[in-house]
Amino acid sequence: MDRYGSLTARTYDVLSGEPVYGVGRRLALAALDLRPGERVLDVGCGTGLNLPWLLRGVGPDGLVVGLDRSPAMLDRVRAKAAPHRLPQLRLVQGDACAPDVLATGAAGGEFVSGGVGFDVVLATYSLSLLADVESAWATILRVLAPGGRVAVVDMARPTGRWGWTWPLARLACGLGGADIEAHPWRLLERDLRVTGSWSRWGGHVQVRVGTR
Repeated sequence: MDRYGSLTARTYDVLSGEPVYGVGRRLALAALDLRPGERVLDVGCGTGLNLPWLLRGVGPDGLVVGLDRSPAMLDRVRAKAAPHRLPQLRLVQGDACAPDVLATGAAGGEFVSGGVGFDVVLATYSLSLLADVESAWATILRVLAPGGRVAVVDMARPTGRWGWTWPLARLACGLGGADIEAHPWRLLERDLRVTGSWSRWGGHVQVRVGTR
């Protein structure tokens, strides 16, 4: 069964748990401090919950690329964007684990050709969904420009006074197909200079921001 098919895409914004998970998104976006004209890649953009902030941050001269493997989720982004003129927005269907996802085909070398990469890469609650997190991380590093910034937002088991929510967190991760033990922010800590680190809801929401 496709977890992120048309039914999920239509209901995702309502059922995504933003009262809990939105804090990670807000912390990451604020810490990235987007600038006009920058080039941003949103890995696993889903229905585009990050995109309004990203588009405002880079302005009309910037570029925001939303990458997602689900056609249905990208269709929802297109439906939201349709009433607006957004020439700086590009959507790419593809698997972040694939080494050539942003270098060939419809994605085109335009995004990473001539040594030009992305100034900012953002992955919110998406890396833990992937079968091969290391490959996706390698893709991120490959397309990141020198001095570029990366934010990883994902989930871990809640502990302490929030430990009682673990059954709910496990259910939410199971329904979404996320591996709560993946801890993808550790890859950022390993390979980049960490410039921001936050933990919320008993450690359930983890945010890391780093610079190459």
